[in-house]
Amino acid sequence: MRPADLIRRKQGGQAITMLTAWDALSAAVVAGAGVDAVLVGDSLAMVVLGHATTLPVTLEEMLHHCRAVGRGLAAAAANPPLLICDLPFLSYQCGADAAVAAAGRVLKETPAVAVKLEGAEPETLAVIDRMVRSGIPVMGHLGLTPQSVHQLGYRRQAGDPVSQERLRRRALALQEAGCFALVIEHVPAPLASELSAALLIPVIGIGAGDGCDGQVRVTADLLGLTSRQPPFSPPLMEGRALAVEVLGRWVREQGPAPAPVPPTRPASPAAPHC
Repeated sequence: MRPADLIRRKQGGQAITMLTAWDALSAAVVAGAGVDAVLVGDSLAMVVLGHATTLPVTLEEMLHHCRAVGRGLAAAAANPPLLICDLPFLSYQCGADAAVAAAGRVLKETPAVAVKLEGAEPETLAVIDRMVRSGIPVMGHLGLTPQSVHQLGYRRQAGDPVSQERLRRRALALQEAGCFALVIEHVPAPLASELSAALLIPVIGIGAGDGCDGQVRVTADLLGLTSRQPPFSPPLMEGRALAVEVLGRWVREQGPAPAPVPPTRPASPAAPHC
């Protein structure tokens, strides 16, 4: 699967599915499910590394996890899904040279064939244009952008006409800058449907209704492995509770640990005969 294949799926009216993965095991699971694209999302900062936000994860950590995911996909599928890696906070906001170098490392040092980044500010658009002209496929991300949590929070975005028009302009600008697809997160469903119809590139929604060209979810949320899920991504199973129950049963079946045996003192050597 290549970035252009997602565009062809949109043109053919075929729904696009994308899930996250963070290691070889999770990659094998989502590949076995038949997903079209796998995202090594910076959500692993929270899901795997235990951070409160996505901000602390580093480029080195993203590269490490992306390589592991690539190994899992290669082992699980003869025709692996499209592998995309998030660029973490401050890896692309500090100038085009640093951004292209960071994205280039993703393509050089991991099996990923594309990167995803957030926002559509003028500086970000310039970075995307530079990346695309350098041969790096880029997926955009608008709406709720977790790297802007201290500015936007986790609330639904584009709820009023002014912010909706701003999002429309930014989505078009990302397409014009060369993005091959766009993730729209936690915005009103009618707006996301409108963008899907207006743009030539696929619009992949999360918390944006069913009218998008595709859907993306954090796999750990769908499996119920996280302690809390966002309102737009309820668990499909109670995986965390089930795992605790099954493993707890195994622990109990082992019975009490045997009592420790006190060490024995070695016998004193016999006295020599005279």
